[in-house]
Amino acid sequence: MSKLQNNHVFTSESVSEGHPDKICDQVSDAILDACLARDPASRVACETAVTTNFLVNMGEITCNGWEAIDPEAVARQVVREIGYDRKELLFSHESFDYLCHIHPQSGDIAQGVSKGEGLYQEQGAGDQGMMFGYATRATPSLMPAPIHYSHRLLDHLQRIRKAGDIDYLRPDAKTQVSVLHQDGKPVHITNVVISHQTDEVPLPRIREDLVQAAHEVLDPTGLVDNDTAYFINPTGKFVIGGPHGDAGLTGRKIIVDTYGGVGCHGGGAFSGKDPSKVDRSAAYYARYAAKNVVAAGLADKCEIQVAYAIGVARPLSINVETFGTGKVEEDEIQAVLESGELFDFRPASIIEDLELTAPDGWCYRDTSVTGHFGREIFPWEQTNKADALRGMLAPKERHVA
Repeated sequence: MSKLQNNHVFTSESVSEGHPDKICDQVSDAILDACLARDPASRVACETAVTTNFLVNMGEITCNGWEAIDPEAVARQVVREIGYDRKELLFSHESFDYLCHIHPQSGDIAQGVSKGEGLYQEQGAGDQGMMFGYATRATPSLMPAPIHYSHRLLDHLQRIRKAGDIDYLRPDAKTQVSVLHQDGKPVHITNVVISHQTDEVPLPRIREDLVQAAHEVLDPTGLVDNDTAYFINPTGKFVIGGPHGDAGLTGRKIIVDTYGGVGCHGGGAFSGKDPSKVDRSAAYYARYAAKNVVAAGLADKCEIQVAYAIGVARPLSINVETFGTGKVEEDEIQAVLESGELFDFRPASIIEDLELTAPDGWCYRDTSVTGHFGREIFPWEQTNKADALRGMLAPKERHVA
C-alpha cells in the first residue's frame, strides 16, 4: 500500500447478511460448519450462487459423514434466518429452486495437503499465493476507522430490522462511511451512505428513521457533527433487492471481509474454505500477528505479508511493513516471525494454535457478515502474545536532540 498523505479522507463499505453475495458466503460457511462438526479433517471448497428464486452449490468436499449432511436443508435454513421468508420478494427459503454439484477434493491436491503425504511429509499449504494481515491503533478493535464504523452501523441496522423496530426494512442493505484523517488519526466522519431495501414506504420517512439509526451508532464516536452528510437510499427507491435484484456469488466481497481497502489484499476469498486453505487460515494468522505487534506497542500500524507454495508447509516469505510508525526496526519484527518461536506460519501449526477445526464459541458462518476481523469472538483477535513480543523486542526510546 502506498503511504497515504497526512490529511486524507478514506471510505469503506459494509454489506448486509441479505446482500446476494453475503447470502452465498453464509450458505457456504454453514455447509463448512456442518462438515467440520462431523469430520474435523474435512476438506471443503464450497461455492454458492443465487439469483431470482434459485440457489446452487458447487465445489469440492471430502468429509467423513458427508452422506448425512443435507446441503439443501442447510441452505434453506440460512436463507430463512436471514429473513427471506416472503415469496413476493421472489427469493425465499420456501420458494427457491435448488441444485447441487459437489464432488470430492482432487487427489492431486490432497496428497500435498494431508500430513505424511506428498513431497515434504507434513501438512502443506492448500494453495499457492500471498496473504496479508493488518492492524492499526485507529480504533479500539485495531481496525481501520472507515470499515470499523461501517460494520458497526450495518450491524445495528440488522439488529433493529430483526427486532422489528423499523418494520418496513428488508434484508438487503449496504452502508458506507467516509473518515477524514489528520496525521494518520481519524478526526471526522464526513459522509455516511445507507442503501437499504424496504417495503413501499415514503422516502422522507425512510431517511428520517435511518439517519436516526446512524446517529445512535456514530454519535458516541465524537466524529460526527452538523457538517456530516447523510445519503439515504440516494436513488430514491430500493424495493427490489436481494437475489431478485442482483445475482450473488461466494467470495465476491473480499474487501468488505478484510480491511475496507486499507492495506493490501492477496486476492483470495475466505468463505466456504476449510482451514487447510491458507487463503483463509494464513490471512487470519497474519492478522493475529499484526494485531499483537500493534498491541505490544511496537508500531502504530502493521501489515504482514506471508506467501506459500501449494503442498509446502513453510512460508516462502514473510514481510513486515509499519508505514513509518515502528518503534523497532521492521527486520527485527520479521526475524521474530520467521523464527517460529511465537508465531508458526506452517498450516498445521496455524490450525492448532487458533483451533480452527474445532471452533469454540464461534462458527465459520459468524465470520461471513460484518467482517472477518475486529470482533473479539474470533481467536485470531487475541492479543495474548503482545507481552512476549514486547519482551523480545522492547521499543527503543527516541531522544530528540
